[in-house]
Amino acid sequence: MLEKDIENVLISQDDLRDIVMRMAKDITDEYHDKFPILLGLLKGCVPFMADLLKHLDFHLEIAFMNVSSYHGGTASSGEVKIDMDLGTPVKNRHVLITEDIVDSGRTIDSVVDLLKYRGAKSVRVATLMDKPEGRVLDFTPHYVGKTIPKAFVVGYGLDYQEKYRNLPFVGTLKPKIYMSEE
Repeated sequence: MLEKDIENVLISQDDLRDIVMRMAKDITDEYHDKFPILLGLLKGCVPFMADLLKHLDFHLEIAFMNVSSYHGGTASSGEVKIDMDLGTPVKNRHVLITEDIVDSGRTIDSVVDLLKYRGAKSVRVATLMDKPEGRVLDFTPHYVGKTIPKAFVVGYGLDYQEKYRNLPFVGTLKPKIYMSEE
């Protein structure tokens, strides 16, 4: 039923599985002896983080923050808002942020700066998707699943007005869906 709103599939279920496996191997190679905090940025990270966790072969701690700059639209508002802050101290800890997508760079840059300010030993970003054409800040994630073009995508955790997160793939939403509601 939800697929009728999708213009095209950008990353299939099989591709997502392969991306997660490749990223997990690279991350395990780096963090196998560090006991990092795996920090998920809610809500979009949930499917990616859950799948990634299954393949990380080292001890880690899980934590979450709810941070956004979209506020229901199709483009970043430019205002980064922390709705739920991290409850775990990061001082002298390695932190690996898991993110669904890095677009403008505003949200992730703000979170990285905050964690460094709080004394994290290292802060790295693992993003399922990187959209460098949307960047307004100079930011490069450490681990990238797939670089995608400048398009509005949904599925596998990504949403439009809290809808479509449960699609098992990543696709572009038909413009008529969001243009009629804006």
